[in-house]
Amino acid sequence: MGKATGFLEYERKNAGAEEPLKRICHFHEFRLPLSLEEQKKQGGRCMECGVPFCQNGEMLGGMASGCPLHNLVPETNDLVYSGNWKQAYERLSKTHCFPEFTGRVCPALCEAACTCNLDGEPVATKENERAIIEHAFARGWVVPKPPGIRTGKKVAVIGSGPAGLAAAQQLNRRGHLVTVYERSDRIGGLLRYGIPNMKLEKKILDRRIHLMEEEGVIFRVNTDVGRDVSPGRLKKEFDRIILACGASNPRDIQVPGRESRGIYFAVDFLSSVTKSYLDSEFKDKAYIPAKGKHVLVIGGGDTGNDCVGTAIRLGAKSVTQLEMMPKPEEERGASNPWPQWPKVLKTDYGQEEAIALYGHDPRIYQTTVKEFQKDKNGNVKTAVTMSLKAERDEKSGRINMVPVPGSEKTIAAELVLIAAGFLGSQSYVTDAFKVDVDSRSNVKTEKDSYRTSVPEVFTAGDMHRGQSLVVWAIREGRKAARAVDEALMGYTNL
Repeated sequence: MGKATGFLEYERKNAGAEEPLKRICHFHEFRLPLSLEEQKKQGGRCMECGVPFCQNGEMLGGMASGCPLHNLVPETNDLVYSGNWKQAYERLSKTHCFPEFTGRVCPALCEAACTCNLDGEPVATKENERAIIEHAFARGWVVPKPPGIRTGKKVAVIGSGPAGLAAAQQLNRRGHLVTVYERSDRIGGLLRYGIPNMKLEKKILDRRIHLMEEEGVIFRVNTDVGRDVSPGRLKKEFDRIILACGASNPRDIQVPGRESRGIYFAVDFLSSVTKSYLDSEFKDKAYIPAKGKHVLVIGGGDTGNDCVGTAIRLGAKSVTQLEMMPKPEEERGASNPWPQWPKVLKTDYGQEEAIALYGHDPRIYQTTVKEFQKDKNGNVKTAVTMSLKAERDEKSGRINMVPVPGSEKTIAAELVLIAAGFLGSQSYVTDAFKVDVDSRSNVKTEKDSYRTSVPEVFTAGDMHRGQSLVVWAIREGRKAARAVDEALMGYTNL
């Protein structure tokens, strides 16, 4: 432990950020990292407590507590404090494939479970990890690690999101020849087109992909397995297959007026913006426009927030965000004790920007859409909203949000973005491979297994566990790689 009293002597400091009214003028990352000296102090705040819940990564009270990757958090924090950056990178790399991704987009489950968070501010572990990996890249420590010996086994990974990339990296380093298939025009899946550039700049993603190519991973883009390529062909060519196609079915809202033009799923909106930005910096105008429009975002999660920030950058006249659930409390309730994930109010970057630009929080809680109304040309123009209240179902005991009669309001909505989550994997893939799915259309496996009902086919990520976080997808990819390696070799050292 580098600084026994560090948590008492040093205050938590987060990375800075460009002012909201400045950063909305561009699509670049806007976080301003701390100096290495200040970051060392943040590492010194780690107590190295006897039971490090930060690296537990298990479910408590129905929600994750600690890092699902079981990162060696106290060790890396101590190494940051002592300035042993290279050793910190080596320790972090033992459990983590892509800390440069989670260091930007992870909600920091490790920090929520930090012992310092019990009565004070948690250790800035997320920023410490980002500092470790970026320092390692800057110093040239992150280099390709191609396997010294090839096993002669071939593995196909379908999908290049975080789960697919993690599985591919691990299996390739083990010595298997890995080919990753991606239906889009660029590698990355959710990381590429589901997360806006200002949140995860795509040069960070490309940097890692180039490394994997140098290590021997083969990438095939514009290849939609199940349509362009048959599973039968892949089964003949490869020894094992991993399905990591994500939870790609967006949840819809079926209300009158849904057929109006100008209503899109959030993922389609975000993808169109990022693709146009990468292709031409918007010169091709091949994106869903928001300039001068009243934008309505339906959904209060991370994707909804990304839609708010993106619409603002495109010049939206106003942005309103609807959330079905009640507004969270400012502090933990008695029923939500540490080290559970804190169910408290979070104001993310998009909402911060809306407050700075429009003068108010864009979120309206306990509200849903009852009807969309369109103009004479068929374009959506307004939405009729309705308030919701919580009621307990007498039979199941579940709390349901039900409409409040007479609470209707009409609001301007010239562009509607549905960010209501995802329902599971797409049937054309699961049907093509003839794998069993559960009631939520996730690919079914035995508990703690990644082998599907088809023996040579495995699965990982959101396609397996349902919509989740990038850090969980990376864990799934690593676990699936281990299962595949054991199936191929009879043992595994992954």
